Amino acid sequence: MVVNVVKKNLYMDSVFLMSLSSRIKKMSGVEDVSVMMGTPENKKILSNAGLLAKDGQSAQPNDLVIALKIKSDIVKKQALQRIEQLLSQTEEEEKEEKEREITSTDEALREYRNANLVQISIPGPYVRREAEKAILNGKNVFIFSDNVPVSDEVFLKKLGKRKGVLVMGPDCGTAIINGIGLGFANAVPRGDIGMVGAAGTGIQEVTSIIANYGCGISHAIGTGGRDLKKEVGGITMDAGISLLAKDSRTKVIVLVSKIPSPEVKSKILSKVFSIKKPFVILFLGKDYTEGEKKNVYFVKTLEDAAKCAVAISKGQRFNSTEFDEPLNKIKEKAKNLRKKLSPSQKFLRALYSGGTLCNEANLILTEKGIKFFSNVPLENSQVLKNLEKSKGNTTLDMGDDYFTVGTPHPMIDFTKRNQRILQEANDPRTAVILLDAVLGYGAHPDPASAFFPAIKQAKTKAKKQNREIIFITSITGTDLDPQNRARQKEKFEKMGVGVFPTNAQAVRFASMLIK
Repeated sequence: MVVNVVKKNLYMDSVFLMSLSSRIKKMSGVEDVSVMMGTPENKKILSNAGLLAKDGQSAQPNDLVIALKIKSDIVKKQALQRIEQLLSQTEEEEKEEKEREITSTDEALREYRNANLVQISIPGPYVRREAEKAILNGKNVFIFSDNVPVSDEVFLKKLGKRKGVLVMGPDCGTAIINGIGLGFANAVPRGDIGMVGAAGTGIQEVTSIIANYGCGISHAIGTGGRDLKKEVGGITMDAGISLLAKDSRTKVIVLVSKIPSPEVKSKILSKVFSIKKPFVILFLGKDYTEGEKKNVYFVKTLEDAAKCAVAISKGQRFNSTEFDEPLNKIKEKAKNLRKKLSPSQKFLRALYSGGTLCNEANLILTEKGIKFFSNVPLENSQVLKNLEKSKGNTTLDMGDDYFTVGTPHPMIDFTKRNQRILQEANDPRTAVILLDAVLGYGAHPDPASAFFPAIKQAKTKAKKQNREIIFITSITGTDLDPQNRARQKEKFEKMGVGVFPTNAQAVRFASMLIK
């Protein structure tokens, strides 16, 4: 049964609520749980997930909605008691800390007059009010919040432009400013490569590859995913380009986004062509190609964006290659692995935590002539209608709202991806399971260990059925990250997982195994 309990006028931080949901989900008899504020957007998410009951429909934005899918009234009672206990503990802790807590934007602006950047992570409907205060006080803003109306985004970005400050977001997952990571970011050295990106994991992948190939980052400016749409007009990308063009530390500039609207693309490229510094541009999209122009280099993958920038930084010529290892060695490895597969094993199942990485995978599979289905398709014929069941070759962005309702992002909590690993491994047609492991601040402290139980169980069960499941991963991160990339690579390889230096190389190798 589905049960909703509404707590009137009770606000809780979204990170705490995700943690609470994760703990309750582990209780016996609880099939699903989501605890979130009763905003219209959140109620729509609950409804789509089949978790919205009559009581929850009447919740207001300031109300807390506890949504449970449970097996019995006894489980309901136990779960609600545990939730009450966790909520009361938090309220007590807040009371103890209240004396030293800053409780408003106005108070923070008075207390920290010299600060020049405000990071915002609050429910979307309230973002405009608080961000406007920061901008009017001359502060740059990094808006992690999503569910912000487009009209509010346009208002804030136009205001920021007038005030001469940068508005990163809303729904901006990653940035690196003066060597400091904001949101989900990786530990990378300072250097002469600057970046502006409308893709969180895209920024992470590119900056990490740059670091792993011996260079560093001056700044990586996030824009939010809608910045290059016609309604917004690329305001933040335009401002970011201007800042990096003037920055003496920045030698080469990388731009990453999905294909902009025609008007915005024309505006951005016109600006780029007027600047003397070299640019590397990646507009991720089907059939998008544009040749080299002046000192502007157009590339097709996140890997090539990073490697091209590194080559320019080092004064070398860039040559795109499919693999770091010799191709004949890669082909031999693929040939030997294919021998372990039964004739019925034909399909790739890719389970991503990074939306941009999933999009890159789809583009590479298309280029290789491999048909697939996805929840982030490139065209209508590729739409996966039932997200709970894969079809043929399937790629999933498991950071999508459908999978994250009321639960932590899959970069933080591996529960749903591990469940899906076991589901895919149980399909006798599955040949390859492709995963991304994203490291950095805010991400899971040990992704390899988190995957281990599911991978071990999947391999053991397949072996009993005289099958082999091939696992492949790429690691987005550096040896400077808290998780340490080299240590993660070693752990994966001990599990029998094939590890590739980039997502693009992992996808190309997976395509060899199924083609």
